[in-house]
Amino acid sequence: MASPRASNPEPQAARSARSSAQLPRDFWLLFGAEGASTLGTSIGVLALQLLLIDGMHATADEVGLVRAAQWAPYLVIGLLAGVWVDRVRRKPVLVGADLAQAALVVTIAAAALAGRLSVWGLAGLVFGMGAVSCVQIAAHQSFIPRVVSEGQLPDAFARLGQLGGATQSAGPLVAGTLVKWLSAPVALLLDAASYLISAAALSRVRVEEPVDGAAGESVWAELREGARWVYTHPVLRSYAWWLHGMFFFMAMVQAMVVYLATVELGLGAVAVGLVLAAAGVGGVVAGHFAADLGRRYGVGLSCRVAELTTPAWGLLIAVAPPGRWGFACLLLAHLLVGVTVVSATMSMSYRNEVTPDHLRARMNGTIRTFNWGGLALASLLSGWLAARFGVRTPLWIGAVGLVVVTAYLWVSPFGRVVSADPPDTQSLA
Repeated sequence: MASPRASNPEPQAARSARSSAQLPRDFWLLFGAEGASTLGTSIGVLALQLLLIDGMHATADEVGLVRAAQWAPYLVIGLLAGVWVDRVRRKPVLVGADLAQAALVVTIAAAALAGRLSVWGLAGLVFGMGAVSCVQIAAHQSFIPRVVSEGQLPDAFARLGQLGGATQSAGPLVAGTLVKWLSAPVALLLDAASYLISAAALSRVRVEEPVDGAAGESVWAELREGARWVYTHPVLRSYAWWLHGMFFFMAMVQAMVVYLATVELGLGAVAVGLVLAAAGVGGVVAGHFAADLGRRYGVGLSCRVAELTTPAWGLLIAVAPPGRWGFACLLLAHLLVGVTVVSATMSMSYRNEVTPDHLRARMNGTIRTFNWGGLALASLLSGWLAARFGVRTPLWIGAVGLVVVTAYLWVSPFGRVVSADPPDTQSLA
Protein backbone atom coordinates (compact mmCIF):
# COMPACT_ATOMS: atom_id res chain seq x y z
CA MET A 1 0.00 0.00 0.00
CA ALA A 2 1.30 3.46 -0.85
CA SER A 3 2.54 5.58 1.99
CA PRO A 4 0.20 8.42 3.07
CA ARG A 5 3.14 10.77 2.65
CA ALA A 6 3.44 9.89 -1.01
CA SER A 7 -0.28 10.26 -1.74
CA ASN A 8 -0.67 13.72 -0.16
CA PRO A 9 1.53 16.53 -1.49
CA GLU A 10 0.52 18.91 1.28
CA PRO A 11 3.61 19.98 3.32
CA GLN A 12 4.08 17.95 6.50
CA ALA A 13 4.30 20.97 8.79
CA ALA A 14 1.04 22.35 7.39
CA ARG A 15 -0.77 19.03 7.91
CA SER A 16 0.51 18.75 11.48
CA ALA A 17 -0.46 22.29 12.39
CA ARG A 18 -3.90 21.86 10.81
CA SER A 19 -4.70 18.56 12.52
CA SER A 20 -3.60 19.87 15.92
CA ALA A 21 -5.69 23.02 15.48
CA GLN A 22 -8.73 20.96 14.51
CA LEU A 23 -8.70 18.71 17.56
CA PRO A 24 -12.27 19.00 18.89
CA ARG A 25 -13.45 20.96 21.91
CA ASP A 26 -14.13 17.78 23.85
CA PHE A 27 -10.52 16.70 23.40
CA TRP A 28 -9.39 19.90 25.09
CA LEU A 29 -11.72 19.22 28.02
CA LEU A 30 -10.12 15.77 28.24
CA PHE A 31 -6.73 17.48 27.95
CA GLY A 32 -7.57 19.75 30.89
CA ALA A 33 -8.74 16.82 33.00
CA GLU A 34 -5.56 14.93 32.14
CA GLY A 35 -3.42 17.94 33.06
CA ALA A 36 -5.03 18.29 36.47
CA SER A 37 -4.84 14.60 37.37
CA THR A 38 -1.32 13.97 36.06
CA LEU A 39 0.02 17.05 37.84
CA GLY A 40 -1.56 15.86 41.05
CA THR A 41 -0.32 12.32 40.53
CA SER A 42 3.26 13.45 39.92
CA ILE A 43 3.05 15.44 43.16
CA GLY A 44 1.54 12.51 45.02
CA VAL A 45 4.05 9.92 43.80
CA LEU A 46 7.04 11.80 45.19
CA ALA A 47 5.17 12.91 48.32
CA LEU A 48 4.30 9.27 49.10
CA GLN A 49 7.89 8.13 48.68
CA LEU A 50 9.26 10.96 50.84
CA LEU A 51 6.59 10.27 53.47
CA LEU A 52 7.63 6.63 53.47
CA ILE A 53 11.41 7.19 53.54
CA ASP A 54 11.79 10.38 55.61
CA GLY A 55 8.57 10.41 57.64
CA MET A 56 8.16 6.68 58.34
CA HIS A 57 11.86 5.70 58.07
CA ALA A 58 11.07 2.74 55.86
CA THR A 59 13.75 0.26 54.83
CA ALA A 60 14.59 -0.57 51.19
CA ASP A 61 12.41 -3.68 51.14
CA GLU A 62 9.48 -1.77 52.71
CA VAL A 63 9.83 0.83 49.93
CA GLY A 64 9.72 -2.02 47.42
CA LEU A 65 6.66 -3.48 49.15
CA VAL A 66 4.63 -0.26 48.92
CA ARG A 67 5.61 0.29 45.29
CA ALA A 68 4.65 -3.30 44.52
CA ALA A 69 1.25 -2.77 46.16
CA GLN A 70 0.57 0.02 43.69
CA TRP A 71 0.96 -2.32 40.70
CA ALA A 72 -0.19 -5.65 42.18
CA PRO A 73 -3.87 -5.11 41.23
CA TYR A 74 -2.90 -5.45 37.58
CA LEU A 75 -1.95 -9.06 38.24
CA VAL A 76 -5.33 -9.69 39.89
CA ILE A 77 -7.89 -7.73 37.86
CA GLY A 78 -6.01 -6.25 34.92
CA LEU A 79 -7.48 -8.54 32.27
CA LEU A 80 -10.98 -8.46 33.77
CA ALA A 81 -10.87 -4.65 33.83
CA GLY A 82 -10.41 -4.60 30.07
CA VAL A 83 -13.36 -6.95 29.51
CA TRP A 84 -15.64 -4.93 31.78
CA VAL A 85 -14.67 -1.57 30.27
CA ASP A 86 -15.39 -2.90 26.78
CA ARG A 87 -18.96 -3.61 27.94
CA VAL A 88 -19.81 -0.21 29.44
CA ARG A 89 -19.63 3.49 28.64
CA ARG A 90 -16.17 4.76 29.45
CA LYS A 91 -16.87 8.35 30.51
CA PRO A 92 -18.76 7.41 33.73
CA VAL A 93 -15.95 4.99 34.58
CA LEU A 94 -13.37 7.77 34.31
CA VAL A 95 -15.39 10.23 36.40
CA GLY A 96 -16.08 7.64 39.09
CA ALA A 97 -12.43 6.58 39.18
CA ASP A 98 -11.30 10.17 39.78
CA LEU A 99 -13.71 10.50 42.72
CA ALA A 100 -12.53 7.18 44.20
CA GLN A 101 -8.87 8.18 43.86
CA ALA A 102 -9.55 11.48 45.62
CA ALA A 103 -11.17 9.66 48.56
CA LEU A 104 -8.26 7.21 48.91
CA VAL A 105 -5.60 9.95 48.80
CA VAL A 106 -7.48 12.01 51.42
CA THR A 107 -7.58 8.90 53.64
CA ILE A 108 -3.80 8.49 53.39
CA ALA A 109 -3.20 12.17 54.15
CA ALA A 110 -5.58 12.15 57.12
CA ALA A 111 -4.04 9.00 58.60
CA ALA A 112 -0.54 10.46 58.21
CA LEU A 113 -1.52 13.77 59.84
CA ALA A 114 -3.10 11.84 62.73
CA GLY A 115 0.06 9.74 63.15
CA ARG A 116 -1.86 6.51 62.56
CA LEU A 117 -0.34 5.40 59.24
CA SER A 118 1.75 2.22 59.16
CA VAL A 119 3.72 0.74 56.27
CA TRP A 120 1.21 -2.09 55.86
CA GLY A 121 -1.72 0.33 56.13
CA LEU A 122 -0.17 2.53 53.46
CA ALA A 123 0.43 -0.53 51.28
CA GLY A 124 -3.25 -1.48 51.60
CA LEU A 125 -4.47 2.00 50.61
CA VAL A 126 -2.00 2.17 47.74
CA PHE A 127 -3.29 -1.23 46.58
CA GLY A 128 -6.77 0.28 46.48
CA MET A 129 -5.49 3.19 44.41
CA GLY A 130 -3.82 0.74 42.05
CA ALA A 131 -7.06 -1.21 41.64
CA VAL A 132 -8.94 1.96 40.70
CA SER A 133 -6.13 3.01 38.38
CA CYS A 134 -6.25 -0.40 36.69
CA VAL A 135 -9.82 0.22 35.55
CA GLN A 136 -9.19 3.92 34.93
CA ILE A 137 -6.29 3.37 32.56
CA ALA A 138 -8.12 0.72 30.55
CA ALA A 139 -11.01 3.16 30.08
CA HIS A 140 -8.83 6.20 29.39
CA GLN A 141 -6.69 4.70 26.64
CA SER A 142 -9.74 3.38 24.79
CA PHE A 143 -11.78 6.57 25.42
CA ILE A 144 -9.47 8.87 23.46
CA PRO A 145 -10.28 7.23 20.07
CA ARG A 146 -13.96 7.99 20.78
CA VAL A 147 -13.22 11.69 21.33
CA VAL A 148 -11.01 12.24 18.25
CA SER A 149 -10.93 10.65 14.81
CA GLU A 150 -8.35 7.98 13.98
CA GLY A 151 -6.47 10.43 11.75
CA GLN A 152 -6.07 12.78 14.72
CA LEU A 153 -4.77 10.13 17.13
CA PRO A 154 -1.02 10.86 16.58
CA ASP A 155 -1.60 14.57 17.27
CA ALA A 156 -3.88 13.86 20.24
CA PHE A 157 -1.38 11.48 21.85
CA ALA A 158 1.48 13.90 21.06
CA ARG A 159 -0.33 16.75 22.85
CA LEU A 160 -1.05 14.46 25.79
CA GLY A 161 2.58 13.37 25.79
CA GLN A 162 3.74 16.98 25.98
CA LEU A 163 1.24 17.61 28.76
CA GLY A 164 2.57 14.60 30.65
CA GLY A 165 6.08 15.95 30.31
CA ALA A 166 5.06 19.38 31.59
CA THR A 167 3.20 18.00 34.60
CA GLN A 168 5.96 15.50 35.28
CA SER A 169 8.36 18.44 35.35
CA ALA A 170 6.28 20.70 37.58
CA GLY A 171 4.87 18.04 39.91
CA PRO A 172 8.05 16.79 41.59
CA LEU A 173 9.30 20.37 42.12
CA VAL A 174 6.01 21.34 43.73
CA ALA A 175 6.02 18.15 45.82
CA GLY A 176 9.61 18.64 46.98
CA THR A 177 8.91 22.24 47.98
CA LEU A 178 5.68 21.38 49.78
CA VAL A 179 7.28 18.50 51.65
CA LYS A 180 10.20 20.70 52.74
CA TRP A 181 8.18 23.69 53.91
CA LEU A 182 4.86 22.11 54.90
CA SER A 183 4.62 18.31 54.91
CA ALA A 184 4.05 15.27 52.71
CA PRO A 185 0.39 14.93 53.79
CA VAL A 186 -0.30 18.52 52.65
CA ALA A 187 1.19 17.66 49.25
CA LEU A 188 -1.12 14.64 49.11
CA LEU A 189 -4.16 16.83 49.74
CA LEU A 190 -3.23 18.80 46.62
CA ASP A 191 -3.12 15.50 44.72
CA ALA A 192 -6.65 14.71 45.94
CA ALA A 193 -7.92 18.12 44.79
CA SER A 194 -6.50 17.48 41.31
CA TYR A 195 -8.69 14.37 40.94
CA LEU A 196 -11.79 16.41 41.77
CA ILE A 197 -10.88 18.98 39.09
CA SER A 198 -10.34 16.17 36.60
CA ALA A 199 -13.74 14.64 37.37
CA ALA A 200 -15.45 18.00 36.85
CA ALA A 201 -13.77 18.51 33.46
CA LEU A 202 -14.49 14.97 32.26
CA SER A 203 -18.16 15.30 33.18
CA ARG A 204 -18.44 18.05 30.53
CA VAL A 205 -17.03 15.95 27.67
CA ARG A 206 -19.75 15.24 25.09
CA VAL A 207 -19.30 11.91 23.35
CA GLU A 208 -21.53 9.20 21.95
CA GLU A 209 -20.57 5.87 23.44
CA PRO A 210 -22.05 2.66 22.09
CA VAL A 211 -22.22 -0.21 24.58
CA ASP A 212 -20.82 -3.51 23.35
CA GLY A 213 -23.58 -6.04 22.82
CA ALA A 214 -21.33 -8.93 23.89
CA ALA A 215 -22.22 -8.60 27.57
CA GLY A 216 -23.81 -12.02 27.60
CA GLU A 217 -20.74 -13.80 26.28
CA SER A 218 -18.33 -15.74 28.44
CA VAL A 219 -15.81 -13.58 30.26
CA TRP A 220 -13.10 -16.12 29.52
CA ALA A 221 -13.97 -16.09 25.84
CA GLU A 222 -13.60 -12.32 25.81
CA LEU A 223 -10.33 -12.51 27.72
CA ARG A 224 -8.99 -14.98 25.19
CA GLU A 225 -10.15 -12.80 22.32
CA GLY A 226 -8.28 -9.78 23.69
CA ALA A 227 -5.12 -11.75 24.44
CA ARG A 228 -5.28 -13.50 21.07
CA TRP A 229 -5.47 -10.14 19.30
CA VAL A 230 -2.33 -8.87 21.06
CA TYR A 231 -0.17 -12.01 20.94
CA THR A 232 -1.03 -13.26 17.45
CA HIS A 233 -0.94 -9.90 15.68
CA PRO A 234 2.17 -9.81 13.44
CA VAL A 235 3.39 -6.51 14.92
CA LEU A 236 1.63 -6.06 18.28
CA ARG A 237 3.10 -9.35 19.51
CA SER A 238 6.70 -8.11 19.29
CA TYR A 239 5.67 -4.69 20.59
CA ALA A 240 4.05 -6.25 23.65
CA TRP A 241 7.06 -8.45 24.49
CA TRP A 242 9.44 -5.51 24.17
CA LEU A 243 7.20 -3.31 26.33
CA HIS A 244 6.81 -5.97 29.05
CA GLY A 245 10.59 -6.29 29.36
CA MET A 246 11.14 -2.54 29.31
CA PHE A 247 8.60 -1.94 32.07
CA PHE A 248 10.07 -4.71 34.24
CA PHE A 249 13.68 -3.50 34.12
CA MET A 250 12.76 0.17 34.37
CA ALA A 251 10.80 -0.68 37.52
CA MET A 252 13.84 -2.31 39.10
CA VAL A 253 15.66 1.00 38.73
CA GLN A 254 12.73 3.31 39.52
CA ALA A 255 11.89 1.50 42.75
CA MET A 256 15.22 2.58 44.23
CA VAL A 257 15.84 6.01 42.63
CA VAL A 258 14.39 8.10 45.47
CA TYR A 259 15.93 5.78 48.08
CA LEU A 260 19.35 6.08 46.39
CA ALA A 261 19.05 9.87 46.12
CA THR A 262 17.97 10.50 49.71
CA VAL A 263 19.73 7.76 51.71
CA GLU A 264 22.95 7.11 49.78
CA LEU A 265 23.54 10.38 47.92
CA GLY A 266 22.14 12.61 50.69
CA LEU A 267 19.92 14.78 48.47
CA GLY A 268 17.12 16.83 50.01
CA ALA A 269 13.46 16.88 48.98
CA VAL A 270 13.83 19.83 46.61
CA ALA A 271 16.90 18.33 44.92
CA VAL A 272 15.09 15.02 44.43
CA GLY A 273 12.14 16.94 42.99
CA LEU A 274 14.46 18.71 40.57
CA VAL A 275 15.92 15.39 39.41
CA LEU A 276 12.53 13.86 38.72
CA ALA A 277 11.33 17.08 37.08
CA ALA A 278 14.13 16.85 34.52
CA ALA A 279 12.32 13.95 32.81
CA GLY A 280 9.37 16.23 32.24
CA VAL A 281 11.55 18.86 30.59
CA GLY A 282 12.87 16.31 28.11
CA GLY A 283 9.32 15.09 27.55
CA VAL A 284 7.96 18.55 26.72
CA VAL A 285 10.66 19.16 24.12
CA ALA A 286 10.42 15.69 22.56
CA GLY A 287 6.62 15.71 22.60
CA HIS A 288 6.59 18.79 20.37
CA PHE A 289 8.18 16.76 17.57
CA ALA A 290 6.68 13.33 18.26
CA ALA A 291 3.82 13.27 15.74
CA ASP A 292 5.92 14.78 12.95
CA LEU A 293 8.79 12.35 13.55
CA GLY A 294 6.43 9.39 13.33
CA ARG A 295 4.93 10.63 10.07
CA ARG A 296 8.29 11.46 8.51
CA TYR A 297 10.45 8.52 9.62
CA GLY A 298 7.90 5.88 10.53
CA VAL A 299 6.68 4.57 13.87
CA GLY A 300 9.35 1.89 14.32
CA LEU A 301 12.42 3.99 13.54
CA SER A 302 11.20 6.85 15.72
CA CYS A 303 10.67 4.45 18.62
CA ARG A 304 14.02 2.70 18.13
CA VAL A 305 16.00 5.94 18.24
CA ALA A 306 14.05 7.47 21.13
CA GLU A 307 14.40 4.30 23.21
CA LEU A 308 18.21 4.45 23.11
CA THR A 309 17.87 6.90 25.98
CA THR A 310 16.29 4.25 28.24
CA PRO A 311 19.41 2.11 28.85
CA ALA A 312 21.46 5.33 29.09
CA TRP A 313 19.11 6.45 31.89
CA GLY A 314 19.58 3.19 33.79
CA LEU A 315 23.37 3.15 33.44
CA LEU A 316 23.76 6.78 34.57
CA ILE A 317 21.72 6.08 37.71
CA ALA A 318 23.66 2.90 38.46
CA VAL A 319 27.03 4.71 38.33
CA ALA A 320 25.92 7.89 40.16
CA PRO A 321 28.55 8.64 42.89
CA PRO A 322 27.90 10.48 46.16
CA GLY A 323 28.09 14.27 46.04
CA ARG A 324 27.41 16.78 43.30
CA TRP A 325 28.51 14.43 40.53
CA GLY A 326 25.87 11.97 41.63
CA PHE A 327 23.27 14.72 41.44
CA ALA A 328 24.53 15.60 37.95
CA CYS A 329 24.27 11.95 36.83
CA LEU A 330 20.70 11.65 38.07
CA LEU A 331 19.76 14.97 36.46
CA LEU A 332 21.23 14.02 33.07
CA ALA A 333 19.65 10.57 33.23
CA HIS A 334 16.18 12.00 33.72
CA LEU A 335 16.64 14.66 31.04
CA LEU A 336 17.51 11.90 28.57
CA VAL A 337 14.69 9.53 29.48
CA GLY A 338 12.14 12.26 28.80
CA VAL A 339 12.84 11.71 25.09
CA THR A 340 10.94 8.41 25.30
CA VAL A 341 7.71 10.41 25.10
CA VAL A 342 8.28 10.06 21.33
CA SER A 343 8.06 6.27 21.47
CA ALA A 344 5.20 6.38 23.99
CA THR A 345 3.21 8.69 21.71
CA MET A 346 3.86 6.75 18.52
CA SER A 347 3.35 3.29 19.98
CA MET A 348 0.15 4.26 21.81
CA SER A 349 -1.27 5.76 18.64
CA TYR A 350 -0.23 2.71 16.60
CA ARG A 351 -1.75 0.10 18.89
CA ASN A 352 -5.07 1.95 19.08
CA GLU A 353 -5.20 2.56 15.32
CA VAL A 354 -4.69 -1.11 14.42
CA THR A 355 -7.20 -2.38 17.01
CA PRO A 356 -10.99 -2.36 16.41
CA ASP A 357 -12.95 -0.21 18.88
CA HIS A 358 -14.72 -3.19 20.48
CA LEU A 359 -11.31 -4.71 21.36
CA ARG A 360 -9.44 -1.58 22.44
CA ALA A 361 -10.10 -1.78 26.18
CA ARG A 362 -9.18 -5.47 26.21
CA MET A 363 -6.07 -4.84 24.12
CA ASN A 364 -4.95 -2.00 26.40
CA GLY A 365 -5.95 -3.99 29.48
CA THR A 366 -3.98 -7.06 28.35
CA ILE A 367 -0.83 -5.06 27.67
CA ARG A 368 -1.19 -3.05 30.86
CA THR A 369 -1.77 -6.17 32.96
CA PHE A 370 1.61 -7.63 32.09
CA ASN A 371 3.38 -4.26 31.98
CA TRP A 372 2.21 -3.03 35.34
CA GLY A 373 1.92 -6.47 36.88
CA GLY A 374 5.62 -6.75 36.02
CA LEU A 375 6.17 -3.50 37.91
CA ALA A 376 4.82 -5.14 41.07
CA LEU A 377 7.16 -8.13 40.77
CA ALA A 378 10.14 -5.96 39.80
CA SER A 379 9.56 -3.55 42.71
CA LEU A 380 9.44 -6.39 45.23
CA LEU A 381 12.55 -7.96 43.74
CA SER A 382 14.37 -4.62 43.66
CA GLY A 383 13.64 -3.91 47.32
CA TRP A 384 14.64 -7.44 48.36
CA LEU A 385 17.95 -7.23 46.45
CA ALA A 386 18.70 -3.74 47.79
CA ALA A 387 18.09 -4.81 51.40
CA ARG A 388 20.44 -7.80 51.10
CA PHE A 389 23.10 -6.83 48.56
CA GLY A 390 23.00 -3.02 48.48
CA VAL A 391 20.98 -0.54 46.47
CA ARG A 392 23.37 -0.69 43.49
CA THR A 393 22.57 -4.35 42.77
CA PRO A 394 19.02 -3.87 41.45
CA LEU A 395 20.15 -0.72 39.66
CA TRP A 396 22.77 -2.62 37.67
CA ILE A 397 20.46 -5.54 36.93
CA GLY A 398 17.81 -3.12 35.68
CA ALA A 399 20.31 -1.15 33.56
CA VAL A 400 21.73 -4.26 31.87
CA GLY A 401 18.22 -5.60 31.29
CA LEU A 402 17.29 -2.36 29.54
CA VAL A 403 20.26 -2.75 27.19
CA VAL A 404 19.00 -6.23 26.24
CA VAL A 405 15.35 -5.28 25.63
CA THR A 406 16.36 -2.20 23.63
CA ALA A 407 18.50 -4.41 21.41
CA TYR A 408 15.45 -6.65 20.89
CA LEU A 409 13.38 -3.62 19.83
CA TRP A 410 15.89 -2.86 17.07
CA VAL A 411 15.48 -6.29 15.46
CA SER A 412 11.76 -6.81 16.17
CA PRO A 413 8.90 -6.46 13.63
CA PHE A 414 7.57 -3.48 15.62
CA GLY A 415 10.94 -1.77 15.29
CA ARG A 416 10.54 -1.90 11.50
CA VAL A 417 6.89 -0.83 11.23
CA VAL A 418 6.22 2.31 9.21
CA SER A 419 2.55 3.06 9.85
CA ALA A 420 -0.72 1.59 11.02
CA ASP A 421 -2.09 1.32 7.47
CA PRO A 422 -3.62 -2.08 6.66
CA PRO A 423 -2.66 -4.68 5.74
CA ASP A 424 -0.36 -4.65 8.76
CA THR A 425 2.21 -7.02 7.33
CA GLN A 426 2.72 -4.61 4.39
CA SER A 427 3.46 -1.67 6.68
CA LEU A 428 6.88 -3.07 7.59
CA ALA A 429 9.91 -1.41 6.08
